[in-house]
Amino acid sequence: MKTSSFLQGMAVAAMLLFAGDVRAQSGALSKFPKGATPQEIGQRIANRFVASPHPNFGRPRPPRVITYPETCAWYGSLTFAKESGNKTLLQQLAARFEPLLGSRDTLIPVPDHVDYTVFGSVPLELYQQTKDSRYLAIGKRFADKQWGPPEGKRVTDDSRRFYAKGYTWQTRLWIDDMFMITAVQSQATRATGDRSYIDKAANEMVFYLDSLQKPNGLFYHAPNAPFFWGRGNGWMAAGMSELLRSVPKDNPNRSRILKAYQAMMASLLKYQAEDGMWRQLIDDPRSWPETSCTGMFTYAMITGVKNGWLDKKVYGPAARKAWLKLITYINEDGDISDVCEGTNMKNDHQYYLDRKRLTGDMHGQAPLLWCATALLRK
Repeated sequence: MKTSSFLQGMAVAAMLLFAGDVRAQSGALSKFPKGATPQEIGQRIANRFVASPHPNFGRPRPPRVITYPETCAWYGSLTFAKESGNKTLLQQLAARFEPLLGSRDTLIPVPDHVDYTVFGSVPLELYQQTKDSRYLAIGKRFADKQWGPPEGKRVTDDSRRFYAKGYTWQTRLWIDDMFMITAVQSQATRATGDRSYIDKAANEMVFYLDSLQKPNGLFYHAPNAPFFWGRGNGWMAAGMSELLRSVPKDNPNRSRILKAYQAMMASLLKYQAEDGMWRQLIDDPRSWPETSCTGMFTYAMITGVKNGWLDKKVYGPAARKAWLKLITYINEDGDISDVCEGTNMKNDHQYYLDRKRLTGDMHGQAPLLWCATALLRK
């Protein structure tokens, strides 16, 4: 009798666990406990951004112009404002831009490098939400310059060679580029309806895939930096996600990009730690859990599940686990810790392991906003 009761109890417990697991899978990206919802987290991080210095790069001496980490956090704040329906936040983010239209226009970078050209994604998003033509003019100038004739002090023989082959003259074959280029070009298509922008970006993406993706689905930082650096791969994951969200279905490169994206996501699933995080060097268990790459991979998986590119029963729980762990790194000021500092490219394994861990750096703040936005998207 006791044995029978015990077995019945175990069967009931198993059924409850199974039911709970099914519910977790079905609501993996839609049901979060209080304090962990995308609305709450997104608002905290966006508020932190609004209150941050301008320009900002997390250093004692501010940069001369707006740099890409601030651009990425600004873009994320804007998309979060849109998906959360927060008109007050939109007004605050537009007010942050207003000085750039007047006395502080020198803070706008010159679009002569991928890290500067991505700035165009911000005015293009402001235009889409406000229809103010001043933003469109600035954003288009940045997107157009990326494929315009090479000019300025950054032009090299490689620049001219890539341009002659139909690629942007800002090509340098660092995986970071595949967010910087795709973000502004995708935004230009969304703002104007002109698909030539995103078609060129898709062609560029395939060039990078052919050059840098490895058989395991991950990417070396560059041809002469054979390491699976976390945030570098994060830029690629986020860049493919941004591109696939808007690239037309009849684009001849779409299937190639989707296949590469799915191969990368499958590989990332294998390297995800039990607690949900990914590491500074993805395949090196000695390296530390890093928040900016974890945020970017989480964004890519959420986007894939929401758009049907990934199996929701597999990737939904993985993205949920990553999100719930990631937000534990946020302190009471709204700053996330364990963000890899800005990183150059170097053929030195130890160089990547030794990068400083920063708190509140925009490289880490931005992906939190992207994730919050993606979780709110229908």
